Amino acid sequence: MKLIVGLGNPGDKFNNNRANIGFKILDVIANNINIEIKTKKKKSLIGRGEFDGDEVVLLKPQTFSDLSGESVLYIASFLKIKVHDIVVIHEDMDLNLGQIVVERGGDTNNNAGVLSVIGSLRSNHFIRIRIGVRNGSLKNKTKELYLKEDFLPLENLKLIEIINDAEAAIRSISMGDIDEVIEKYKV
Repeated sequence: MKLIVGLGNPGDKFNNNRANIGFKILDVIANNINIEIKTKKKKSLIGRGEFDGDEVVLLKPQTFSDLSGESVLYIASFLKIKVHDIVVIHEDMDLNLGQIVVERGGDTNNNAGVLSVIGSLRSNHFIRIRIGVRNGSLKNKTKELYLKEDFLPLENLKLIEIINDAEAAIRSISMGDIDEVIEKYKV
């Protein structure tokens, strides 16, 4: 069984924020494989089903991203999912819009959600799918403010491609050798 976590912030006003790319990708995957993410458990929404022959749990923490580790730890412990079977999808400001990097462990890139998951699990040996959300320079904005901005209309068109690429990466993880997937999706 795999636990696939999309990081983001709950609430309608955050739906199209750059920081919510993890939620967006998880929603599309859930729709494509007919899993409803609606069961409320310990500060999270989950859905269970099958993804390419494997049982999966899709998790959207309902705390703000910087507290995501609480629900990841609870669900992983409750369902007895090992750390190496956890996949976390999150935004990355160090990558250009549309770049996707898959890695096990690695640097947190100062991502508060990833830091929270590592702190709660006391391990960084889960799989991370880093999604680039930066489009150009920050134009005198902090990373935090930039992440709270919505994607621009033209960027929304690119999101379709990004989401499809991220879903392909997750399929590769569930079907193949993780080292091959990491090699394929690296900077």
